[in-house]
Amino acid sequence: MEKKILRAGIIGSGFAAKFHYDALQRVFNTKVEIAGAYSPTPQKLADFTTARGIPAFENVEQLIAASDVIHVCTPPVTHEPLVIAALQQDKFVIVEKPFTGYFGDGTVEFNGDTFPKKQGLEHAMESVANMLNAEKNSKGKIMYAENWIYAPAVQKQKELLQKTGAQIIWMHGEQSHSGSHSPTYGQWQFSGGGSMIGKGCHPLSAALYFKQIEGKARNGKPIRPATISARTHAITRMPGFKDEGYLRTTYKDTEDFALLHIVFEDGTIADLFASELVLGGVHNWIEVNTTNHRTICNMNPNNAMQTYTPAQKHFEDVYVVEKMETKQGWSFISPDEGWFAGYQHEMDAFYRSAAYGAAIESNSSLAADVTATIYAGYVSAEKKGEEVAITIL
Repeated sequence: MEKKILRAGIIGSGFAAKFHYDALQRVFNTKVEIAGAYSPTPQKLADFTTARGIPAFENVEQLIAASDVIHVCTPPVTHEPLVIAALQQDKFVIVEKPFTGYFGDGTVEFNGDTFPKKQGLEHAMESVANMLNAEKNSKGKIMYAENWIYAPAVQKQKELLQKTGAQIIWMHGEQSHSGSHSPTYGQWQFSGGGSMIGKGCHPLSAALYFKQIEGKARNGKPIRPATISARTHAITRMPGFKDEGYLRTTYKDTEDFALLHIVFEDGTIADLFASELVLGGVHNWIEVNTTNHRTICNMNPNNAMQTYTPAQKHFEDVYVVEKMETKQGWSFISPDEGWFAGYQHEMDAFYRSAAYGAAIESNSSLAADVTATIYAGYVSAEKKGEEVAITIL
């Protein structure tokens, strides 16, 4: 069968746009033509498009019209209007995480530390509902770009759950590192929160996904989250914090540590950590404890390849792994970081769905549950860990 041709349009010109472009080079089930890119920052757009030999668009409407699949690689504050604009033109839209959220009241006085978190929950769920309604009225679909779902380790655990009929009784996991790439990260008005949403969305997505898979395999319907107890802290903003220059410390009004305790509707639990306080590269893992097996999924780091050099100068031109402070000594060097993280598998799956109608593993329902859980978590953290019900749309 001849492969279908799909045109891709990329909104954004930063870190996420770059790895989306790279992942598109590994889409094999369809032929992808890059229609072009748009960014509100002219110089960054020119740099991004010139380096890749793709067209630069003057406005986002023209790019959407020229594309079959739109990649939203922009700060979370922009996601809702861009996703809805693409869906209104019946386009498939791949939207980066976090999906959406609450980004303040638009005033210069807004402060993420002090606003009522229930207000944030209400606004975030309204944003989710707007996006889901736009999807219902469109021929296109929302594809939630949570690469953890497509990581090979996570997909193998999916198979184990389906074939063993196991009950998941407890999960725990983490995403942490020394600070985000994004210049706007750490300002609630752009990011919609700190570590809980920016990092916690990853292991949370995997935990919610595993319970969906388990429920479908055992009872024919997904098992959803019911309540959350959470705590957040701003360690690097403490007056007594000793800054030695290794951790990012430019957070304005967001947390740099979060702990989430989730109770599912069947009474089982998950404990997840997210922080900007970890040196030595990205720490991405989730452990799944079930009634008949135990699995540890290590996305970063893993020991597929380890290398040692006595002096960093030998590796100056070598990419080792994301967020590593030094290349001297032993490193968990990744032979193919995108493969282990699920980026290429994610993109291939999304384009297979857009071209041939295959089911989407990381869909708008998962994105909605993740958003609902996190913003209920912020309400809980405001109340020093009080248990809060999770709104399921």
